[in-house]
Amino acid sequence: MPAALISLAAGLGSMLPAPQAAADAASMAGSPAQLAVSARPVTAYVVNIGSGTVTPIRTATDTARRPIAVGRRPYTIAITPDGKTAYAANAVSGTVTPITTATNTARRPIKVGSYPWAIAITPDGKAAYVANAVSGTVTPITTATNTARRPIKVGTDPWAIAITPDGKTAYVTNEGAGTLTPITTATNTAGPPIPVGSGPDAIAITPDGKTAYAANADSGTVTPITTATNTAGPPIPVGSGPDAIAITPDGKTAYAANPGSGTVTPITTATDEPGKPITVGTGGPPPGAITPDGVTADVASVATARSGTKTPIATVTSKPGRPITGGSGPEKIAITPNGKTAYVTSWGSGTVTPIATATNTAGLPIPVGKGPENIAITPGGKTAYVADKGSDTVTPITTATNTAAPPIPVGRGPISIAITGRHVSLKG
Repeated sequence: MPAALISLAAGLGSMLPAPQAAADAASMAGSPAQLAVSARPVTAYVVNIGSGTVTPIRTATDTARRPIAVGRRPYTIAITPDGKTAYAANAVSGTVTPITTATNTARRPIKVGSYPWAIAITPDGKAAYVANAVSGTVTPITTATNTARRPIKVGTDPWAIAITPDGKTAYVTNEGAGTLTPITTATNTAGPPIPVGSGPDAIAITPDGKTAYAANADSGTVTPITTATNTAGPPIPVGSGPDAIAITPDGKTAYAANPGSGTVTPITTATDEPGKPITVGTGGPPPGAITPDGVTADVASVATARSGTKTPIATVTSKPGRPITGGSGPEKIAITPNGKTAYVTSWGSGTVTPIATATNTAGLPIPVGKGPENIAITPGGKTAYVADKGSDTVTPITTATNTAAPPIPVGRGPISIAITGRHVSLKG
């Protein structure tokens, strides 16, 4: 991630703002535009990979609404800045399903490439960019008409995508090629690939748009890229298997999650110097299982438990894929809008660890459900919502006290989450 990456929607019909929405509105007081937006209800949209649905949750009451059927194996979701449409990427179907948030109805799926794995939306909301992992392409979607445009060829295994704050460039990590591809959004043309580390799994861009940071899972590094020239700086050593990165709202610190070492590494963006690793929740990888569609088996063994990895096996060919780091420690990171706290999910321990960004110290782990994957925070920063893939629930966390509320049942395998009120892209 969640990183990933979120505009207040009309929410769920005529529901009146309740205490949480009112609290968020008060905390966002500032410009008239902020006040006008934050007066609307806030809704969390949860992607359930196992049931092929998206569950809307009213954050004012922490109640789940009727699940919305999308495609096969939906993996990630993004919401337009005006909050009117959510886009769910369906990996096995090779489609993206638009959801009208005012009515929570799915529209006709949009055909994209093979295995759409990540999605990001431009700040003006006019286009969505979908990274197709198997096709090695990115498909632009015109949101006004929900039509796919000609796919853009990038590198091998495009895995994550982020767009600069000015909307001029989309950066795609090519996990299999160890590169980053810049795409000029005005012309939808790809620039020369930028070499980074091995296995770039995640990317984040500073609020001023000057630097992109790519987390290289196989290299144990983070590569800074100067966006003005698309040149990579020296790699920054972090922990083992970094596969998530988030940047504070003031742009001063980037946090890289290192599942293999059970740590989070803070990086001072002014100097690109790593700080002392922060130990967070730990535990072994999740147990082996076969996906509901029968396409993939995930195998965890004693050997992989030591390294915090799983090996995916294609059931059609019985061939093992590249080991996946994740499980011995942190999974995803989300930072509160005021930048004071970073919340880190840890799959193996079933916890979320709060980190005080002022001191880079970890607080007590917060127990949530089994196998917490992604995390998203409401616009006012009052509540964090955790997708508990292993227990088919979402756990709300009150950030003022770092206490978990009762889990909310959703669909099978909740893996990604986005909240109306901010524009984000979440890779599970």
